[in-house]
Amino acid sequence: MVESIKKFFGEVLAEMKKVSWTTRRELVDSTLIVIFSSLLLGLFVGIIDFAFSRGISIVIK
Repeated sequence: MVESIKKFFGEVLAEMKKVSWTTRRELVDSTLIVIFSSLLLGLFVGIIDFAFSRGISIVIK
């Protein structure tokens, strides 16, 4: 049992060394893009929601 656990963690470490990690700059750039895109999408959805709610209220009156 202990040997299989040691083997598992040894294989995990070997695979982790093969991973292509992003640089700090790439991570920061990607994070900023995601935040900016989320804000733009939220603004777009808010504007569309406002326009539809105003349009519906005009039709109902």
